[in-house]
Amino acid sequence: MNETTNNEKVNKDGMKRREAMASRLRAAREAAGLSQGQVARKLEMHRPTISEIEAGRRRVSADELTVFANLYGVTAAWLRCLETTDIDPAEDRLQLAARELSRLKPEDLNRLLSLLQSMRQGDADSGGDPLR
Repeated sequence: MNETTNNEKVNKDGMKRREAMASRLRAAREAAGLSQGQVARKLEMHRPTISEIEAGRRRVSADELTVFANLYGVTAAWLRCLETTDIDPAEDRLQLAARELSRLKPEDLNRLLSLLQSMRQGDADSGGDPLR
């Protein structure tokens, strides 16, 4: 592989990772139940700055990333997509859900699991058709 092709691959990988990080920042913010405006106020930033970060149009410093991670209850490594080589938005949502579930009181987790079980049973009773 020549140097130009290698540089193009590195740039493409970097853009892909930045887009994934932006997507994770947004997903983590939403999972934390915060609006862009609330985050901006807490971090003493402007709301459009948060929007630019979540769109992948603004770079995020390591210090800023640590602050976001602490605010959202995730790791900076997860936000930076360092914990995996595969970037999958569906998997990201599952990881965020698992983090939220781990924070529940045992009795709340049991109620949620019962609810999920009854939802699955309802799907089975309707043949998988949620409109039946």
